[in-house]
Amino acid sequence: MLKHINEVHLTGIKISEGIAFSKACLFNEDRHKNVAVFKIKVSEKKNEKNRLKRAIDLASIQIGKLIKDVESRIGVSESKIFVAQKLILEDVSVIEEMYEEIDRTSTNAEGSVIRILEGYESRLLEVDDEYIKARATDIGEIRRRILDSLSEVNPSLQCAGQQNCEHEKDRIIVARELTPTLTVSLDTKNAAGFVTEHGGILSHAAILAKSLGIPVVSGIKNVLNHVFCGTEILIDGFSGEIYIWPSDQTKEKFKIRRSHIVKEIQIAEPVPQMRILANINLAQDIDEAIEYKAEGVGLYRTEFEFLAQGRILSEEEQFERYSKVVKSMNGKPVYFRLLDIGGDKASSFFNLPIEANPYLGFRGSRLLLARPDILNPQVRALARASLFGPVFILYPMIIDLKQFETLKSMVCAEISDIDHGDIKHGVMFEVPSACLEAERILSIADFASIGSNDLIQYLFAVDRNNEHVAYDYSPEREVFWSLVKTIVLASEKTAKPLSICGEIAGSIQFLHKLKEAGLKSVSVSARLISDLRFHLMHDK
Repeated sequence: MLKHINEVHLTGIKISEGIAFSKACLFNEDRHKNVAVFKIKVSEKKNEKNRLKRAIDLASIQIGKLIKDVESRIGVSESKIFVAQKLILEDVSVIEEMYEEIDRTSTNAEGSVIRILEGYESRLLEVDDEYIKARATDIGEIRRRILDSLSEVNPSLQCAGQQNCEHEKDRIIVARELTPTLTVSLDTKNAAGFVTEHGGILSHAAILAKSLGIPVVSGIKNVLNHVFCGTEILIDGFSGEIYIWPSDQTKEKFKIRRSHIVKEIQIAEPVPQMRILANINLAQDIDEAIEYKAEGVGLYRTEFEFLAQGRILSEEEQFERYSKVVKSMNGKPVYFRLLDIGGDKASSFFNLPIEANPYLGFRGSRLLLARPDILNPQVRALARASLFGPVFILYPMIIDLKQFETLKSMVCAEISDIDHGDIKHGVMFEVPSACLEAERILSIADFASIGSNDLIQYLFAVDRNNEHVAYDYSPEREVFWSLVKTIVLASEKTAKPLSICGEIAGSIQFLHKLKEAGLKSVSVSARLISDLRFHLMHDK
């Protein structure tokens, strides 16, 4: 039996929400570390090229099967992640480069694959764009898949731990990097969660993990030095924390049995104490919101539709997604946040400028004001969707009244020639300057939502995605609640609806404090709705 001494508590970056408790299985990312690379004779070059061609063909077939599997199991949008990999794999110019490497250096097929594709990886990682850097993962996956084919290794979980490891059996997978193939190859039936050193919230793997509902925490430095095969790990995907060899007290705190997490789905009816709406990232998420009886969609993070596709969506494509959500809600409110890009959600296809400090730069409403090519198709699609039910437009990162009025005027002018239904205009309170003039803004706006994640970040000048300063990202400080109460009072004085979203909105720990502050509406992950309602029923 494995022994342990003390609990180790580590904080990283939350990638996908959820709680998981199980034993660790270490993903073997070094299985090609000692791959044989050697010189070949001139007479052997043709054979090596043929080996490489067969390996590429086999890898292409494997990805083709994966595309169909992901399309049926998760969704068409998510399957396109692997379509992109297949296109890279079959790129004639890349294949020719590998052939030429064999001719030029008289190196075997393995050496050619490593040199050419590692070269692409390193160049992508040097680009000062998080979205481009994340694409280096795709090249790495293609390299590993071709090498697996060359060595006739099945591309599956290769545990780096004990030989008797029962991998793929409700284990928490620990790896240096979360990759798309690793994520979908080990679905929720096999993988309890993931803990990694690297893998950002914009990565394809993060999008897949969220779609599958698998808890993921990244940014845990040297994580492979902390655990071995069979180490007990508890993941708190809501806070970005992990507990290695969690104590009995910690396990009790998370209401987890020693051997496994209890995952009973219980649906709770709405309660009078608080209106609870659902957050969604993609149109397909609406089914889960309905399943948990959400009282509406409180935050539709529309930028994730673009990030999932890896490109800018047309007005028609946006209309199809937005109208589906509005129709599905059948008259219940849907709050659409206008594209909130920039900061930690910068992507090359938006053609944004390179900035030294993107969190304080060209993002949110500031960006939308300068980019009508991005704003106009979205608001036209929203206006068309409003014919099927009420649409609430949330303006992100508003800094003051003037900015809100200017952007609202642009939106109204753009949709003035379109037949539309009921549209309301509201602000996200997430920048302290806007919060300090909440009453003036709410005298003009139709409603508001407190974006607690960004508000905490800007109030305390702390990057919430930086593991080095994560300890300062905390809503515990009284000054934060004082600011929340200021916004609530402004809402009451102007009789304008107010809600809150972000991590604290879905936290049982802060539920009572939210009520005390006067908040009567929250927007959370659909899977948290029932738990919040059960607690509200018993909250005295």
